[in-house]
Amino acid sequence: MNLICNVHYGVKFNNAFWDGEQITLGDGDSARFASFAKSLDVIAHELGHGIVENTAKLVYKGQSGALNEHFADVFGTVITQLAENQTADTADWLIGDEIMGPDLYGEALRSMSEPGTAYDNSILGKDPQPAHVKDMYTGTEDQGGVHINSGIMNKAFYLTAIEIGTDEAALIWYNALQNLWPTANFKEAVGEIVRAARILAKNKRVDKNATQRVRTAFREVGLF
Repeated sequence: MNLICNVHYGVKFNNAFWDGEQITLGDGDSARFASFAKSLDVIAHELGHGIVENTAKLVYKGQSGALNEHFADVFGTVITQLAENQTADTADWLIGDEIMGPDLYGEALRSMSEPGTAYDNSILGKDPQPAHVKDMYTGTEDQGGVHINSGIMNKAFYLTAIEIGTDEAALIWYNALQNLWPTANFKEAVGEIVRAARILAKNKRVDKNATQRVRTAFREVGLF
């Protein structure tokens, strides 16, 4: 996969995106958002969409779309933690906190450790991400909640990483991603992640208790 990144896109463009071939980053309007190129986790998140597109090709709607967003967030935080020499315990687990402009200072786009708490203001409203499947969004906005329901899976990844470390959790998730398919839902993804943990633990590539840690994490968010 070629790595192409466009910066200074448009005029005061408040977004970043993967278009199927390359990453594009706006400069922000300097009020709500600063330059999206300032945030490594945002850049890595968009790159993550490219990885998903070249592996599982998760359809961008409903639960498969939320998985697409989730895996992109996983890549975002893993790359940031590696670059910043952080651990699961020392990382802030925020996505996009560096791009929040003066009007939104101190907030972030998403919190992987505490979904639903990244922001609460008069401009964006309150962060709608759920941390448990019982609160899953079932409406039609946001392509069926792709950015919203990703919080459930994000929480499970965070809980796993706290127990076995971000590197080992990432290895499990990446191996599972390669065995997913375009229309996979949450339950199917959980099955593949647990299976990946079991195989990697058996081969002594991750903690021997990794499978149980993964199951416990998904149980806490209502997916096991």
